[in-house]
Amino acid sequence: MYQPHATVIGDKLWARLEELAPQRVRPARSVLLRQGDPATHVIVLESGSTLITLAGACGERTLLAVRGAGELLGELAVLDSQPRTATVIAAETCQIRIIPADSFLTFVEEHDLLAPLLRHAIARVRESEAVRLELATASVPLRLASALSRLVEAASTSASDLAVRLTQTELSQMIGASRNAVVNALKPWREQDWVRTTSSGGLLVRDIHSIQSHARTQA
Repeated sequence: MYQPHATVIGDKLWARLEELAPQRVRPARSVLLRQGDPATHVIVLESGSTLITLAGACGERTLLAVRGAGELLGELAVLDSQPRTATVIAAETCQIRIIPADSFLTFVEEHDLLAPLLRHAIARVRESEAVRLELATASVPLRLASALSRLVEAASTSASDLAVRLTQTELSQMIGASRNAVVNALKPWREQDWVRTTSSGGLLVRDIHSIQSHARTQA
């Protein structure tokens, strides 16, 4: 089962890693890391959740994963000195720490963390492959329910209602479907009050379990 970096590294070392940089706040929808940029730093995600997306040749975006608190973002690019391979977007307000690449690499070496970080990366690649298979084969309701489920699981709040700060157009791009298909998938969920549209154009997820059950019946 996929585990966050904080679990892999351990609470004690995670706390020491956090001490390497001051805490910063980034608002929802802000870009934390951009695909193609040089790997100058690593982000420690202390609270909030993020979308890991991949941009195609025509500008289309694919949702690879959702990450929550206790994660490192951008560490692989720093470890192999290569440009960023994906864009990371804040799905909600996030508290982060920005650690310079040289400080992170020194920390990894001092605490012999390269091997566990690489094993963690392999698990993450497998997860992304599963998401891509899902996008290629599952129905639109299943893909949408799965994306919303990942957002709910990674969210920093434990409230029953979760605001997803993505428009229906953005959600359609994320799951590789047309906007009309997403609207049609949402219609019965909205009628049952499992989701609502927010004033900002996003979604308020009220009953993810019912959404998942209904999506499975539409497969």
